[in-house]
Amino acid sequence: MASQDIHVMPEDMDVHRKSSILDPSDPRRGSVLHATSNVERIEAPVTAKAYLMCAFAAFGGIFFGYDSGYINGVMGMSFFIQTITGLDPATTPASEFVIPASDKSLITSILSAGTFFGALIAGDLADWFGRRTTIISGCVIFSVGVVLQTASTSLGLMVAGRLVAGFGVGFVSAIIILYMSEIAPRKVRGAIVSGYQFCITIGLLLASCVTYATENRPDSGSYRIPIAIQFLWAIILAVGLFFLPESPRYFVKKGDYAKAAHVLSRVRGQPEDSELVQNELAEIVANHEYEMSVIPHGSYWASWASCFSGSLRNPGSNLRRTILGTSIQMMQQWTGVNFVFYFGTTFFQSLGTISNPFIISLITTLVNVLSTPISFWSIERFGRRPLLIWGAVFMFLCQVVVAIVGTILPTDQNAVKAMIAFICIYIFWFASTWGPGCWVVIGEIFPIPIRSRGVALSTASNWLWNCIIAVVTPYLVGTDQANLGPKVFFIWMTTCGLCIIYAYFLVPETKGLSLEQVDKMFEECTPRTSSKWKPHRTYAQDVGLAPEVPEEKETKADIVEDISKQV
Repeated sequence: MASQDIHVMPEDMDVHRKSSILDPSDPRRGSVLHATSNVERIEAPVTAKAYLMCAFAAFGGIFFGYDSGYINGVMGMSFFIQTITGLDPATTPASEFVIPASDKSLITSILSAGTFFGALIAGDLADWFGRRTTIISGCVIFSVGVVLQTASTSLGLMVAGRLVAGFGVGFVSAIIILYMSEIAPRKVRGAIVSGYQFCITIGLLLASCVTYATENRPDSGSYRIPIAIQFLWAIILAVGLFFLPESPRYFVKKGDYAKAAHVLSRVRGQPEDSELVQNELAEIVANHEYEMSVIPHGSYWASWASCFSGSLRNPGSNLRRTILGTSIQMMQQWTGVNFVFYFGTTFFQSLGTISNPFIISLITTLVNVLSTPISFWSIERFGRRPLLIWGAVFMFLCQVVVAIVGTILPTDQNAVKAMIAFICIYIFWFASTWGPGCWVVIGEIFPIPIRSRGVALSTASNWLWNCIIAVVTPYLVGTDQANLGPKVFFIWMTTCGLCIIYAYFLVPETKGLSLEQVDKMFEECTPRTSSKWKPHRTYAQDVGLAPEVPEEKETKADIVEDISKQV
C-alpha cells in the first residue's frame, strides 16, 4: 500500500501537532489527503509543463542582468559624459573627459541600494499577497524607475530613477528565486533555478549589444535607447505571470489547501485527486505543521526574529540557515565578477593598450552567457557543494595570473592579451559554478514559515555587497583616486581564496532532495557529511499521518503505471 487517507489522528500524537489544519472536518482542507511513508512518492514526476513554467519565471533574471549591465557601457559614452559633467569633448583632454569617481560610484551603487530595501520589503509582501502578485508589483515599480531614467538630463534624475528601479528589481530578484524553488521538481530544481542566472547573463549580453550599437550616437538616444528598452522586459514578465499559477506552498502557509491542491495539480500536470498530488501536498502540509511546532509564534517582529532563532552550533537552526543564505550571497559578490561587468569598459580604457574596450566587454559578457548553461547539467550531476568548492579554486588561480601579469607587465601588449584571456577563463568558472549555485542554494535551505523572509534576506545581502563593491571599486581603480589598475585583482584573488574555505566548511549538499527533505537533512548532519545523507522517512510519518512500517520501494515504472491508471 503506497499511502493512507488522513482521516484519523493517532491518539498518542503530541497535542501541539493535532492542528485543525490536519483535521478532515476543517473546511480549508477541501478534500481528504493521502499521506505516504515512501520517500520516492512525495513528489509527482517531472513534466514538460513544469519545465516551461519555471523557464518563463526565470525570465526575471533579465531585469537583474540588463539593469546591471547597461550602465557599464553608458558611463563610457561621450554624450552621456558630456550630459552629466558638462565637459566639452573638443576642449577637454581625453584623460580628463570622464565621469568623476564619486559620481560613477553613486550612479552604479544607488541601484543596489534600492534593490537591497526592495528585496527586504518583498519578503513580507510575498507572504501577505502571494509570490506572483509581488513579482508583478515589482514590474510596475521598475517601469516607473525606467521612465525617470529615460527622461533624465542630469545626475539627480538619473540617480532617482535608478533608485526607484532598484526597488522593483529587488522585488523581482528575491521572489523569482522563491517562486521557482517552490514549484520546480526536486530532481531538476538546481538546473531550473540555474536558468535564472542564465537569464541574468542574457540580460548582460543584451545590454552590451545595445550600448555598443548606440555608443557613437551624437544625441541623447545614445543612452536613452538602452534605458527605455527595459520596458519590454517588465511587460513580458508581468503579462506572462498572469497566466502562471501561484506557489502551492504559499497556499499551504495561508491554510488554503483546496487552492494548494489545485495549483499543485496544474504545476505537476496531474488531476487534483491524483494520489501523487495528494502525497506531495500531504508532505508539504506535514512539514509546515512540524516547522510551526518548533518555531516560536508571536507579533510581526517576533516572526522576523524567527529567522535568527536557534543555536549557532546547530546546523539545522534558523540562525545558521539565515547566516548561510546571507553569507553565500556575500561571497558570490566577493568573487569580484561584478567588477568586470560594472567597470570593465572603463577599466580596459584605463589600461591604455586596448583600442576598443567596448568589444572586450562584449566578449567577456558573451563568455558569461555561453558558460552558464553548463551548470544546467553539472549542478545536478555533481551537486551544489563540489561546484562551489572547485569553482572557487579555479577562479582563485585565474585571479593569481591576472594580478601578477598585470602588475609586472602593465603596458605589454601580449601581457594584456594574456590578462584578458584569463579574465575570460575566470568568468567561465564563475558562470558555471558560483553564478547559478548561490541562487540555487538560497532557494532550498529555508523552511516554509521563514522561507520568503530568508530568501529576501539572502537576496538583500547580495545587493548590499553589490552596492558596497560598486561604491568602493571606482575609488580603487580610478585614475584620480587609488589607481590600483590590475593590482585590484590581488583583492579578488584573496576573496576567492576565502570562498574555497567557506564552501568546504559551510555549504551543504542538497542535490535531489525535496524542500521538505532538505529540512530533515539539516537536522541530521553537518555540511561536510551532507553529501552522504539519504532520506529515510517522510514528515507525514513524523506527525503520525503515514504508516510507520516502511513501504515497498517503487520504481519509476511503477509510478508511471499508477499515473496511467488514474488518467
